[in-house]
Amino acid sequence: MVHQQVHTEEWLFTCSDCGKGFTKSSKLKLHQRVHTGERPFTCLDCGKGFTCSSKLKVHQRVHTGERPFTCSDCGKGFTQSSHLYAHRSVHTGERPFTCSYCGKGFTCSSKLKVHQRVHTGERPFTCSDCGKGFTQSSHLYAHRLQITRNFTTGI
Repeated sequence: MVHQQVHTEEWLFTCSDCGKGFTKSSKLKLHQRVHTGERPFTCLDCGKGFTCSSKLKVHQRVHTGERPFTCSDCGKGFTQSSHLYAHRSVHTGERPFTCSYCGKGFTCSSKLKVHQRVHTGERPFTCSDCGKGFTQSSHLYAHRLQITRNFTTGI
């Protein structure tokens, strides 16, 4: 039943910051960390924080060197299956996700979504301290780190 809501867009839970809809309250809670900057899962090797444990697990492969997803054509390894899927375009030339504004093709939908913000001007990730908007959550995270560093060093 819950899975069907994804297809029918029956969003029972909506983010009050950006309007994005979710089928489960737990998914909304995870999403809201994008806006608050909360990253409760911390890498013991480098101190980088993550919004959920699964993202931390994938990150830890940076330190272990584990690359469990391997391309059958060239043998290149990847830390995530989605990266292997996107890599396949190197061999096939396929870019199935096309920008409706300019026609540029992308290997995955997430890259297309970020690209389209160039055209729309959307900046869904906003700093709660200064109000500056960002097109990607990683850019907001870097901005917040810089604010913390400036505050710590007195700049």
